[in-house]
Amino acid sequence: MKKYHFFGGSMVSACLLAAVLPLSVSAAEAQANCFEGNTKTALCSASDLSALAIGPGMPNLSINDRYADYQWGLKNDGEFQLVQMTASFRSLDSIYGQRKGRSSSISLPDLEPGMLEYQSKVIQAVSGIDINILPAWDQYDEKAPEEKRQVVVAVIDTGIDYSHPELQNAMWTNPGEIPGDGIDNDGNGYIDDIHGWNFYTNSPTLYSGTEDSHGTHTAGTIAAARGTGGVAGITDNQYVKLMCLKALGGPLGIGSSDSVIRAIQYAEANGASICNLSLGTSAYSEELAETIKNSRMLFVIASGNGDSKGQGYDTDVSPIYPASLPYDNVISVASLLFDGNLAASSNFGAVSVDIAAPGSYILSTAPGGSYAFMSGTSMAAPMVTGTAAMVYSYRTDLALGDVKTALLASAKPLESLSGKVVSGGMLDAYGALNYGFNPE
Repeated sequence: MKKYHFFGGSMVSACLLAAVLPLSVSAAEAQANCFEGNTKTALCSASDLSALAIGPGMPNLSINDRYADYQWGLKNDGEFQLVQMTASFRSLDSIYGQRKGRSSSISLPDLEPGMLEYQSKVIQAVSGIDINILPAWDQYDEKAPEEKRQVVVAVIDTGIDYSHPELQNAMWTNPGEIPGDGIDNDGNGYIDDIHGWNFYTNSPTLYSGTEDSHGTHTAGTIAAARGTGGVAGITDNQYVKLMCLKALGGPLGIGSSDSVIRAIQYAEANGASICNLSLGTSAYSEELAETIKNSRMLFVIASGNGDSKGQGYDTDVSPIYPASLPYDNVISVASLLFDGNLAASSNFGAVSVDIAAPGSYILSTAPGGSYAFMSGTSMAAPMVTGTAAMVYSYRTDLALGDVKTALLASAKPLESLSGKVVSGGMLDAYGALNYGFNPE
């Protein structure tokens, strides 16, 4: 059985806004806890060698969302910094570090805590490396409600904390099912599938706790409520709804090709038009490939997070599935850092990867009504999914195939992406919204 796993790192820990933000913590309080003086750079401790840090930008994205200033992928004002701390020398303390106390044998003395010299590398954000969402929001909001298309997005992932205040109104609801009555009211073979279905355990339970962090984070990027106090999702969730299809589970976020196939079939049968797949494997499945090829949906898929050492590689040479499937209804997405370069871990491919989007240190919703940073192509894919849903909702003159064309043709060219992705550029929401169209 082929195993699928998600393409996102664990939640970024340490000093970056304390990583997980409860609703009760204000941005000002979080900043006071994490930053010194007037700097916008947070340094991780010497014991935590993860690449951490970044302070808030200017309050110019969504003023009623107190954490929106940290969403550089939506509005990058150049204020962010990433500081990576690395040891100058290798420590051998761990070889003997478990030996403590006296014994009757002749032995080395107990070791003192190791003292290492650390070097820092600073990566500075570049203003304008974002998806250009503000003018897209303005244009979208001006259109009359009756002129916008309702869109259902299938999130095939881990589960989603659909009780999160930012996501409560974003969930698709099965109109033919009565909650909690234990009856398959609509006769589709699934009992109490109110907001979707759990194909990992074959049950209606969509949320089990922290194992569903990845799907919850993905959901927030696409459709978190804008202007309600936390973060801003890309789409307006009055018009874009999320269908939760849990196909990955457990502490490692692993599932099977069968669970993904059944989730795709459910999504299409129940009205989804766009599907986010922040998952993948190096193993090819003919059945999964045929399921995607024959689907009417548009699939936005993470290109993958590199090899065992975290180094991105060329998927033209070493494919990742389903991102590398060469179908017209597939968009493969690479991950961009806020300086305009591909993230070191992001896969790429001049033929097999279509576009890049912000995917490093992305702040979004997390289980328990909180917020967290995560990094990876898993975070870049929902940026494209959210934009695709916005375009499809606004541009009722476009078919789904046209939406893919709009996204790729309007991508913002970046020299760093030349020869790395098909479009040669990064996602531009406003450009996609107006592709081949004059709103005047």
